[in-house]
Amino acid sequence: MKIREIFDKKTVFSFEVFPPKKTSSVDVIYRTLDELHDLKPDFISVTFGAGGSSNNTFACDVASRIKENGITPMIHLPCINYTKEEISSTLDEIKSRGIENILALRGDRNPDIEPKMDFPHASDLITYIKSKGDFDIAGACYPECHPDADSLVDDIINLKKKVESGASHLISQLFFDNSAFYEFREKTAIAGIGVPIEAGIMPVVNKNQIERMVTTCGASLPRKFVRIMQKYENNPKALRDAGIAYAVNQIVDLVASGVDGIHLYTMNNAYVAKKISEAVSGIIGV
Repeated sequence: MKIREIFDKKTVFSFEVFPPKKTSSVDVIYRTLDELHDLKPDFISVTFGAGGSSNNTFACDVASRIKENGITPMIHLPCINYTKEEISSTLDEIKSRGIENILALRGDRNPDIEPKMDFPHASDLITYIKSKGDFDIAGACYPECHPDADSLVDDIINLKKKVESGASHLISQLFFDNSAFYEFREKTAIAGIGVPIEAGIMPVVNKNQIERMVTTCGASLPRKFVRIMQKYENNPKALRDAGIAYAVNQIVDLVASGVDGIHLYTMNNAYVAKKISEAVSGIIGV
């Protein structure tokens, strides 16, 4: 199923997982997928290597397992560190496995790899994917502005290029302040971006995780969130439960405000995904 069709019917609820490192057994993620399957998400996305990574084949294997479990898979495809020939080969592999949905990304710059620059921007990749088959393509968006953008205005202009190139829906980077998402949604509407936007939610279950993610994506931390981190940083179980509760509160507010969908960054933690799914099942129709 093409994911764009789901948005016509309901508030979409989806998960993100990542393949294990080469040194880990793929069975670890398969056990997680089996648990996530029981939660009946609308789709599960799988991250992909940023370039020169050994987990690219794993990503296709994981996406295939998701499909075998009866859930729609989406595979991430970054482009800045890949040549056109490598992207073409990957698309052939994705197509051969019957996977129809791709999240097209520029990808993170790898300091150890010189960018290939066949696809400088995600919009270039989207245009190329459209020429290579009948894929449903999603794009990424940053409610608080992409770290490399000169301004939010420039970022939204570039986002519109993704949509005009063929992105049928968007998935946001994580955020912890819903007001930032609402302001971003208003700006995209003014810019004429009319495709569905899924809100990316990450339940924070340890302090190192939040510090790493905030450094990577630049998400702001509301005072309420900071108080939670400070209060429970030395109590792992309490921090986990508080992080779950905070994510649930975010989701309840987003759904009440008419969000198109919720994309839960599970960090391969089936327990956390289950607790959140159970808490919001009545309001989101999980």
